[in-house]
Amino acid sequence: MSAGNSPAPQVDPSSVAADQLKSIIDRVERLEEEKAGIAGDIKDVYAEAKANGFDVKALRKLISLRKQDHDERQEAEAILELYMSEIGMA
Repeated sequence: MSAGNSPAPQVDPSSVAADQLKSIIDRVERLEEEKAGIAGDIKDVYAEAKANGFDVKALRKLISLRKQDHDERQEAEAILELYMSEIGMA
């Protein structure tokens, strides 16, 4: 049998490892549910912004830029300007 086809390790359902595994799975599932709820909340905020006349695409870009530090943002903007110049957009 090749290494890729080896059987999965057996876990004794009464073992500490089985309890830890179940706990990890439960936590991940709970966090996934929370993440879905938060994603829905974010969608609602963007819908509110759009209803108030804001450009959602611009808001998303602004939020993305705010995640970058100043130097990283400056470098990205310089590269963008260079590329735009190279293709005749500037």
